[in-house]
Amino acid sequence: MPYIQNVENCMADRIGEQGLTEDQIDGYAKGLKAGIADLQDKLDRNALPLLRLPARTDDLPDMAAVAERYRNFFEDVVVLGTGGSSLGGRALYTMTDPDKRGLSPRLHIVTNVDPFGFNRVMRHLDRRKTGWIVISKSGGTAETLMQFLSVLPMLRSTLGDERVKDHVTIITEPGDNPLRRLADQFGFPVLDHDPKVGGRYSVLSVVGMLPAMIAGLDAEGVRAGAGQVLEKTLRADDPLASPPALGAAISVGLNKHHAIMAHVMLAYSDRLGSLSRWYRQLWAESLGKQGEGTTPIYGTGPVDQHSQLQLWLDGPKDKMFTVLSGPLEDDDESSPGGVEPVDAELAALTGMDYLSGRTLAELMDASRRGTAESLAQHGKPVRLIHLEAIDETSMGAMMMHFMLETILSAHLLSVDPFDQPAVEHGKNLTRQYLFDLQ
Repeated sequence: MPYIQNVENCMADRIGEQGLTEDQIDGYAKGLKAGIADLQDKLDRNALPLLRLPARTDDLPDMAAVAERYRNFFEDVVVLGTGGSSLGGRALYTMTDPDKRGLSPRLHIVTNVDPFGFNRVMRHLDRRKTGWIVISKSGGTAETLMQFLSVLPMLRSTLGDERVKDHVTIITEPGDNPLRRLADQFGFPVLDHDPKVGGRYSVLSVVGMLPAMIAGLDAEGVRAGAGQVLEKTLRADDPLASPPALGAAISVGLNKHHAIMAHVMLAYSDRLGSLSRWYRQLWAESLGKQGEGTTPIYGTGPVDQHSQLQLWLDGPKDKMFTVLSGPLEDDDESSPGGVEPVDAELAALTGMDYLSGRTLAELMDASRRGTAESLAQHGKPVRLIHLEAIDETSMGAMMMHFMLETILSAHLLSVDPFDQPAVEHGKNLTRQYLFDLQ
C-alpha cells in the first residue's frame, strides 16, 4: 500500500476513556462486511461506475489527445468549476512539484465567484494563449455558468467565434442542459460526465484526470493507486483488515460511543492541503443527513499548532484528529537555490542551539510528532496516515481510501452517501434572489 494508517492512538488502552475498546471496534465488523459485500455487488452489476474507474483505460486516449493539445498550444489553462468539479483536480495539481512539471501550462483552478479573486486571475491572462475547461455535472451550476458567461464575451471579442471553440472544452453529463446548449451554439467540444458518478466522487473520471494530464501527471498511476485500495478492501477476509473500513469503524465508533462531533484533518505538507479540502466536501455532503455525520475541519501543520492547539488540547472533548504526512523534503532543501541546514554559529547566537544543523523538513516532522503525541497524551483520539511518497499512486490511493471510508461510514449510519437533498434548498433561494433583482 502506498500509505500507512495507524489508529493505535484512537484506542482506549492507549489514550484512556476517550478511546475505543477492541470490542467496540469489533462490533462494527458485521456491518462493514455487509457494506463491502454491497460494494462488490454494485461493482459486479456496474451499479456504481465509480468502482470501475480504477481499472478503466479505454477513456484515457481521448483525454490524452485533449490534454496534449492544451499542453502544446496554451501557456495558461483555466478550469472553471465548483465543489466536486474542481476540488479533486486541484488536490492532484497541488501535490505536484512545479519545477518537475516540465513545459506544462500553468493551471488556474477557479472555484469561487468572488469578483476580486476572479478578476485578479483574468487580468493576468493572455486570452490568445489561454485554454478553458468548464465543468458542471448538471450543466446548470449557477456559479460555473456565471463564471463562463462572464468571460465568454471577452473571448469572443478577442478570438472571434471561429477560433473561440478551439480554446474551450466543456465537461457535462449527456442530455439537454444549459452548458450543452452553449456548446451546440458555439461549437465547443464536449466530454461526457457520467451521470451516475456524483461530483464529489468524480476525481478519477475525466473531471479530475483531464486537468491532471494537462499538468503532466500520470492518470494511469492515479487510478492504479486507487485500484490497490479498492482491491484490498473487496478481498479482505476480515473487514477490519481494510484500511478504509477500519477508518469508518473508528470515525463512527468515536461519534457513537464518545460523542465525537468534529474531525480535524491536519496536513503536515502544503502539498496535501488541497487533499484535506477535497475530503472536507466528500465527508460533509455525503454523511450530513438525518441528524448524522461529523463536521470535517481542515488544519495546517505546524501553523495551526499556534492558532488551534490550545483549544484542541484543553477545550471540548468532541474532536478526533487525522494527521497527514509525507516524506521529508531534504533533497529539495539541499538543491541549488534552496535553503540550507541552520548554521551552528547562528543557532548559538540566538540561544537556540537545538536548531543547529537542523532543516525545515526536520522541524516540520518534529512538530508533527510532537503535536500528535501531545494530543494522544491529553486523551484525544489521533489517527496517523503517512504517505511513502506524494505522487500519483499515493494520491489515487488516498482518494479511494477516503471515498470508501465515507461510503462504508454511510452504510453504518444508514444514510445515502450519494445524495444531498438539503443543498437544493439553498440553490433554490439563490435562484429566487437573482430573479428578484430583475
